[in-house]
Amino acid sequence: MATRVTSLLLASHPGPTLVVTGVAAGLGIGLGYPPGRLVVLAGAILLGQLSIGWSNDWLDAARDRAVARADKPAARGDIPITAVRVAAFTALVLALLLTAVLGPAALSAHAVAIAAGWVYNLGLKATVWSFVPFAVSFGLLPAIATLGQEVPALPAPWVLAAGALLGVAAHITNVLPDLADDAETGIRGLPHRLGARRSGLVAFACLAVATALVAFGPGWPVRPVLLVGLLLGLAAVVLGVVLLLRRSPTRLLMQLIMTCALIDVVMLALAGQSVVTA
Repeated sequence: MATRVTSLLLASHPGPTLVVTGVAAGLGIGLGYPPGRLVVLAGAILLGQLSIGWSNDWLDAARDRAVARADKPAARGDIPITAVRVAAFTALVLALLLTAVLGPAALSAHAVAIAAGWVYNLGLKATVWSFVPFAVSFGLLPAIATLGQEVPALPAPWVLAAGALLGVAAHITNVLPDLADDAETGIRGLPHRLGARRSGLVAFACLAVATALVAFGPGWPVRPVLLVGLLLGLAAVVLGVVLLLRRSPTRLLMQLIMTCALIDVVMLALAGQSVVTA
């Protein structure tokens, strides 16, 4: 049983799942969520991400098996595909039920964000529009937090834009190490069409713009801590570009994007209520 549980957790894409959950929690803290409501927000986002991760491993099991993906428990046969499928649908239902506690506006935003992730897994990943679900899901994450407040509010446009750009960067850097395997199984998303180097440069350009939006979005003068975050983000961009140009893409590029997302959410948390529309 322990082995099956471990395999199921590994099939959920735990790294990105935990980072996105942490981003949501950071936004909630910055918005002044009371503890109980903060737990609901984080739990709902966690369940939504689990549903997307599990649906990905369930739907991709045959392709992953064809290219011998050693990091995919369902493809290795460590856990039945049916178990991953059931887990995906269960997490989906629970995510929506829990988000409903935050109100209809937050529920609507989260439903769209989860749907975008599922649409990607169901086939949009193989098209030139593969970046769209990530832009939608990451872009809506701040909206779920602001609309889930006791007094719902729309997020500021610059927050939505920063989230969407981080989503595009995450999509590209997540795909880059798998370009060859994907080519064997018929997946040709936007990064595949642009090629590793060009798509990687696009990803880190998106990251640079997103970090600048978070730093300057709250207005002038820029707080010193936001400038520190901006410098850290730009340093990650430079490091990412150097790594991209000097060697084959690895998961480290995605880890850089996720690290910057956490840096950005700390910046957003410090911005507090300035992330909502005036």
